[in-house]
Amino acid sequence: MLKLSPSILAADFTILGEQMSKVEEGGCDYFHFDVMDGMFVPNISFGIPVLASVRKFTKKTLDVHLMVQDPERYIDKFIDSGADIVTVHKEATDDALSALRAIRRRGKRAGLAIKPYTDTKELIPFFGEADMFLIMTVEPGFGGQKYMDICTDKIKALRGSLREAGLDTDIQVDGGITRDNINTVIDAGANVIVMGSSVFSGDIKGNAAYFTELFRTYNKGEIQ
Repeated sequence: MLKLSPSILAADFTILGEQMSKVEEGGCDYFHFDVMDGMFVPNISFGIPVLASVRKFTKKTLDVHLMVQDPERYIDKFIDSGADIVTVHKEATDDALSALRAIRRRGKRAGLAIKPYTDTKELIPFFGEADMFLIMTVEPGFGGQKYMDICTDKIKALRGSLREAGLDTDIQVDGGITRDNINTVIDAGANVIVMGSSVFSGDIKGNAAYFTELFRTYNKGEIQ
């Protein structure tokens, strides 16, 4: 099933609640929460206090993407603050398996992410351990970047490997997804779609409604 996960990194934080309400009115499944530490990626975003505030505001699934070095340090804190899904980067930890299992022990869904130039074969040892794999389709660290076309084949490769293993694990994509390339990533095999400015710029409710309706037609099998 296709799911929409708008990234609040692209929202106006002076009116965050208002903008999130517009997204919910238009339709979404998750809210994506990008955490950056200035070490693993060259930027700093927001953290636990903001997540706790957002948790009070919405009942939607909170999809937390930890772009931080040694994410094991923070798993419990983010879960305690309201995370429903916690995704860590393969490149950011020496023991991704332990991190995934720590998340699942808390009863939450565990995701494993890779950067655009990391081979999808590095995810194969974690089949059956991760509830979701995230392929970054831009270099992580900043919003508003252009989708990297090399990632289309990576999505296809990962979906093919999962099918060979008899798995239908979620594949999330994050970075540069727009109305112009959304069909490309879906047709390649992605099913959890993160969008920032494509949702939070302009007509927020209308943008969310557009993608929600598109996903509905895919989910019903009306688009082949």
